[in-house]
Amino acid sequence: MSSLTTTNAPKGLEGVVATTSSICFIDGERGVLAYRGIDIHELADNSTFEETCYLLWFGKLPSRAELKDLRERLGEERKLDASIIHRLQLAPKHALPMDVLRTIVSALSFYDPEEKNNDRAANLHKAIRLTSQIAMVVAAYDRIRKGKPVVEPDRTLSHAANFLLMLNGTPPSKTAERALDIALILHADHELNASTFAARVTAATLSDMHSAVTSAIGALKGPLHGGANEAVFKILMEIDRDGADPVEYVKGMLGQKKKVPGFGHRVYHTEDPRATHLRTMSRDLGNSSGNPKWFEYSRKIEEFIRADKKLNANVDFYSASTYHTLGIDVDLFTPVFAVSRISGWTAHVIEQLDDNRLIRPRADYVGPSYPQHWVAMEKR
Repeated sequence: MSSLTTTNAPKGLEGVVATTSSICFIDGERGVLAYRGIDIHELADNSTFEETCYLLWFGKLPSRAELKDLRERLGEERKLDASIIHRLQLAPKHALPMDVLRTIVSALSFYDPEEKNNDRAANLHKAIRLTSQIAMVVAAYDRIRKGKPVVEPDRTLSHAANFLLMLNGTPPSKTAERALDIALILHADHELNASTFAARVTAATLSDMHSAVTSAIGALKGPLHGGANEAVFKILMEIDRDGADPVEYVKGMLGQKKKVPGFGHRVYHTEDPRATHLRTMSRDLGNSSGNPKWFEYSRKIEEFIRADKKLNANVDFYSASTYHTLGIDVDLFTPVFAVSRISGWTAHVIEQLDDNRLIRPRADYVGPSYPQHWVAMEKR
């Protein structure tokens, strides 16, 4: 018999508490998401991405002077070494942006002035640096692969406005800037999701910040985590291309036993609070751009799925139409997720290292009973 005590470990570690954290609070029964105790609805209504970053990294809301200092530091770090731009130019034009981002983030460590320093102050500096750099990498690669010049950032603009400027080549409208700013706030952290847990596991080995973030990006790439909003918009495009009725199209998917992406959530048993804001953003952006069809398709699908399957839209469902209306290509949806989540990843890496212990769970062994014995080749 096995010497291990079986635990009937839940598949996917569902419900298992893996650490303590003061960063993100979730109550799935009540649909609550809060950063450092502040409800996501308050932050989405009143805060900015920069202020939210400060909250995640330093554990409190900044004073006016502290927020000004952080914005200036983000602006100063909004630069890429020439060799990074060269690496982006060498990437195959067919490369997935997430694959390019994963590779470039790893390479950024070569040029980090505090590469070999893993203390708290250095990691806070790296958090600021990576938050500025990842946004630049995503925008720059999209420009390069389209044969367009890389756009220099404008230090007078917010993080959200700079990203849209570097991506599209023109300063965004106030509506677009605020929409992306809110989206970045909503995606900034979400407790021990797959990518954040991956970052903490890597950090717990006393590896460096860049390695931890590279691990997180690898996890985020998966369609069961960060790639769901891409799948949502591909469905919307097929509906539009075929001139199909959105509800009939989804009924056809369900009839073929296909899952409709963007609905349900492992944690929330009521509406994902992030979806509440993204629905409004999708509607408002559609109306302001004069192209409301993506929201209208989405709304019809949501109403049908809620009535038929009793499932609520999650963060991915309306982020798809929101990002598209902002001029973001479908294969950039997940990288834009990383543009936001870098704030949460780095906050968790810092927290992990503040009171570190190697993360080393056990497995519930279900293989052949012990002892088994080696058998000579001629007797097998």
